[in-house]
Amino acid sequence: MTWDFAETNPFAESGGTFDSQILWLSRAIPQLTSPCRGSVQQIDASKAHLATQHVFSTDPPYYDNVSYADLSDYFYIWLRRCLRRVYPSLFATALTPKVQELIASPYRHDRSDRNAQEFFEAGLGEAFRGIHDASAMNYPVTVYYAFKQSETEVEDGDSHSPDAKRIASTGWETMLTGLMDSGFSVTGTWPMRTELITNLKKNLSALASSIILVCRPRAKDAALARRKDFMNALRSELPEALRNLQHGNIAPVDLAQAAIGPGMGVFTRYAKVVEADGSAMSVRTALGIINQVLDEVLAEQEGEFDPDTRWALSWFAEHGMNEGPFGIAETLSKAKNTAVTGLVEAGVVKARAGKVKLVGRDELPDDWDPGADDRLTVWETTQHLIHALETQGESGAAALLARLGGIGETARELAYRLYTLCERKKWADEALAYNGLVIAWPELAKLAIAERSKAGTAQQQMF
Repeated sequence: MTWDFAETNPFAESGGTFDSQILWLSRAIPQLTSPCRGSVQQIDASKAHLATQHVFSTDPPYYDNVSYADLSDYFYIWLRRCLRRVYPSLFATALTPKVQELIASPYRHDRSDRNAQEFFEAGLGEAFRGIHDASAMNYPVTVYYAFKQSETEVEDGDSHSPDAKRIASTGWETMLTGLMDSGFSVTGTWPMRTELITNLKKNLSALASSIILVCRPRAKDAALARRKDFMNALRSELPEALRNLQHGNIAPVDLAQAAIGPGMGVFTRYAKVVEADGSAMSVRTALGIINQVLDEVLAEQEGEFDPDTRWALSWFAEHGMNEGPFGIAETLSKAKNTAVTGLVEAGVVKARAGKVKLVGRDELPDDWDPGADDRLTVWETTQHLIHALETQGESGAAALLARLGGIGETARELAYRLYTLCERKKWADEALAYNGLVIAWPELAKLAIAERSKAGTAQQQMF
């Protein structure tokens, strides 16, 4: 959360003016009509005693991302001056209450990260237990979460295998621990495009979707599983779930978060997953394994790529767009069943003075014709699509996609893989290029169909 406030000119013709904000609200209000009267209560979710047979859909706090009460003070002090006499009970305190706020804020817990985490996890667990006991049996509970995973190491003693030392997010860990400990099992995942992708957000690695976890009470007779059983089930079920997510054109920036759903669906179906020493596997370890298997699935998709592209992927993972030794490039080419000279002919690399370097997008020709390319590669196709999108806009990229046919879809799959590599390496600018291509894909595909239809009509008229 960036502690800054936008100040715009209310009389300007664009950019946050009163008129534009009122226009957005006026468009939304007609969609909110309902035949039912709403009822709103302000209560502590962790201590609420609710009647049974409710349908719950909740968006819990995002761990330590936002100090909601602190943020509210900025507005509260002015509202209090205006409305204290009108609503005395709402504005009884000088600032907003903060002690019971369910976030992991260390400064409220003796500046201890551990104490803040325990407070958050305990409160969230109580809230989910109340939801579990009061939920209607015929309807699932849905939990929205848009918390981006971060690179953290699994703590010593929390993992029984170095394989699990992958991405693990404390925010996701605590939320899922509370959900699982309250007796829920994840039965589905619905990624929903809830975020408005403005021109500013297109240049940021910001999440575009909220991940909705669909939950039902876990079966009372749920079986135990070994670590091996859990990993085998993941490797069996995650590939199809991942293909469904990609076919739905989920943004690469959201893919790792979305994969948590089907992964935790496997983990939470068991009463517990037992480690080799008899202890129960933690949610943190499970998240690390899910991300490990996600990497494996993405790597397996490389089998659909041509040898030149597989070489470029391996080289990119080690060197990025920088130069590397010719000898290493040649050795790698033998393993990938290609050759550096062929990669040069294909327009994938430049080789000179004992050095090899991938051709940058700024070096690509604007008049590239895939039909005349004697050695067409998925790598080259992906880079040209991004180059066209960046230099000619969606119409130019769509015109190129229309000529590529089925290879275009394979290029989109490569973009997912390349985004994952860039995120691991912290190559933000390069990651944005691949994320941007996938985000634009639905519009590109629509324009490409129109382009092909137009070309077909023109050919019919010729005859």
